Order: sequence, then structure tokens, then C-alpha cells
Amino acid sequence: MKVGFLGFGEVASTLSVGLMKNGAEVYTCVKGRSTRTRNNILKSGVETYPSYKALAENSDIIISSVVPSEAIEVAEMVGKYSSGIYVDINNVSPKTVVNALYMIENGKTVDAAIIGSVAKNGIDVKVIASGYCANEFADLNHYGMNITVVGGLNGQASGIKLLRSSYTKGVSALLFESIYHAYKMGIDREVLKYISETECPDFIESAKSRIISAAYHAQRRSEEMDEVVEMLSGKQDPIMARGTMDFFRMLGEDIKKPEKRPVEYNEIFEYLMKIKE
Repeated sequence: MKVGFLGFGEVASTLSVGLMKNGAEVYTCVKGRSTRTRNNILKSGVETYPSYKALAENSDIIISSVVPSEAIEVAEMVGKYSSGIYVDINNVSPKTVVNALYMIENGKTVDAAIIGSVAKNGIDVKVIASGYCANEFADLNHYGMNITVVGGLNGQASGIKLLRSSYTKGVSALLFESIYHAYKMGIDREVLKYISETECPDFIESAKSRIISAAYHAQRRSEEMDEVVEMLSGKQDPIMARGTMDFFRMLGEDIKKPEKRPVEYNEIFEYLMKIKE
């Protein structure tokens, strides 16, 4: 099985390693990629093609894992060359994924969405899939993946993902804001302690992780929430989703993504307090 990746961030690099360990051949393309991405590809051991055309033509399954704003552009770039199954696993709205997959001329398409943390779960992270070739995509379960087919139409998997995302990111934004102000008051540990009394037993550690993740991935989450707002917009304005989008956009403007993920949440708060002085 030859699996190609368009984009090579955390999702692609993590899944690549797991797939190769389970016997799959994994490829990508370094054309136009940053030095950091090229180094990550080299360290992972993933093979490369000189062009995206060659990658698309030679992959049994090609997985698009790029930032949401590039989903349609990337699909259009390889649409007429894709010979296998094209999988959009980006955090985009049902409308965006349908428009992206429309660019794939052979019609072999899948709408996929990751549910959970790739960093924590690795290749075993839950993936839901819908679309015309979802069952064929699920054959990657034989190579270590954890794919569940949830429907036969493109847009169904991404809809589930975004509605779940609207909830979880909204909670993360509120948590970050609350604990940041508690930190400035010198009572962050106490606030976490008393919230934990009405939450799950591992709430405090989970909360710290969510705060760090919120800052580290702020820009990406802003783009994801933009997709949520687009999906929910209609007669009733999605006030909460829009507020979450604005929160992550402002946080991303304040905090530029560091090379290394912060270890403690207070590192982030100290930095914010410093730049706000």
C-alpha cells in the first residue's frame, strides 16, 4: 500500500511513522516546503517525490493534511493527477470539503476527520470517515490506523468534527481566559482545584494541557473556528463560535508559535503579561 501525504505537519508526520511501522510505504513532496518541514521529513524516513503531480499519480491513497485555508487550493493542484483515493482530513466545514473533493476528477474521494489528539494517541487516534470510498480508506486499519466509517456522503464526517470542535475549543478558550486572569491574581492553582471538584478526577492535568495547546495552536484553531462559523451561520448568528474564533485569532497574534511546545502553562501566562506591560 502506497500512502502519500499532502502537507507534513504533526498529523502527517505522526501517521506516517505509524503506517511505516505497520508495513505501508509512505511518501510526500518537499517542493516549496520550509527547512523545518524538510528536516522533519528526513528524520521520519518518509520517501519523497520531486513533484506533487508524481505524488498524486503514484499513491494508492493520498491524504491532504494542510491548513484549512489551503484545502481547496491543494485539491485543485493535484485533482487531475490523483489516480488513487483522495482523502481530505483537514479541519474544514462540510461545504469546504465538498468543494475541495469536487476538484478530484476520478471521483474517488473521502471526507475524513480526526477525533482526539494525534500527539497523545499516535497512529491509534480515532478517525471518522464518510464519502464514496470511505470503506476502501478504512483498509488502512490493517496498517495500524483506527478508522470508523460514519456515512456514505462527503461532508458528514467533517460536520461531526466541526460541531464537536465548536464545543471543545469553546471550552478551551473559556478555560484559558479564566485561568489566565486567576494567574494574574495569584490564585490560579486554587481556581483549578475548586473547578476540579465538579469535574473529572484528572481535570487539573487536562486543563494545564489544554491551556498549553490553546496557545501553541492558536492560529490554526482560529482558522478551524472560522470554518465552524461559516457552517453555522444562517438566520441565527453563532455568537459563541464567533467569540471563540476571535479569541484564538487575538491569542495567535499575541503569541507566535514557538519551535518547542511549552512545558508549563505559566510560561505562556508570563509571556503574555510581559508583552502586555
